[in-house]
Amino acid sequence: MACVAVTWARPESTYTDKWDNINVDEILESNRLLKGYVDCLLGKGRCTPDGKALKETLPDALEHECVKCTGKQKSGADKVIRHLVNRRPDLWKELAVKYDPDNIYQARYKDKIDAVKGSA
Repeated sequence: MACVAVTWARPESTYTDKWDNINVDEILESNRLLKGYVDCLLGKGRCTPDGKALKETLPDALEHECVKCTGKQKSGADKVIRHLVNRRPDLWKELAVKYDPDNIYQARYKDKIDAVKGSA
């Protein structure tokens, strides 16, 4: 869901790889950094350039099953989902309410979400 694998849409076949080398582990390990990204995505706080790009790209990535994501972005997204589902369900729920109010993506990705539960 909240793929912090930061991306930015462009008309080519994949999102830009400009932020592919962001240390996702560092963000997930820091409550301050993670909260900053989540607040950005929720419209509750300021966005860094990469947070802004993620916010703009996330709806498209969810809608189209991340088909424009690079391998690193997919890997990062999986890591973020695993972390949020298992360690920060409060943030996962807030993001789901914002980006999936009709439970469309939760249903579409149910098998993937269930697969990561308990595998932090």
